[in-house]
Amino acid sequence: MEVHNNLGAGFLEIVYKDALEYEFKRANIPFEKEKIYEVTYKGIILPHKFFADFVIYGNIILEVKGVAAIADEFIAQAINYLKVSKNQLALIVNFGELRLTYKRIVF
Repeated sequence: MEVHNNLGAGFLEIVYKDALEYEFKRANIPFEKEKIYEVTYKGIILPHKFFADFVIYGNIILEVKGVAAIADEFIAQAINYLKVSKNQLALIVNFGELRLTYKRIVF
């Protein structure tokens, strides 16, 4: 909320990610930015990987968006990230609206 209260809507996602990184460090919240996960298919690791925007506290995927609304495709993406990472909780946080919106995904 602090980031949205200060920046508001309309910036690119990268700006919000930079501000979140600052706030996480300031609050001593453990995080990994752009954590890489491999995708396994029929016993092989596929060449393309996925990058979670943030993993906080070691097991919560945080996906940052700057769009008009949280679309179903972002929810499907978060579910796939949870499958691959073996984590159980993802948050999609959207800074693109006048009010901060989010979706909590439990898998």
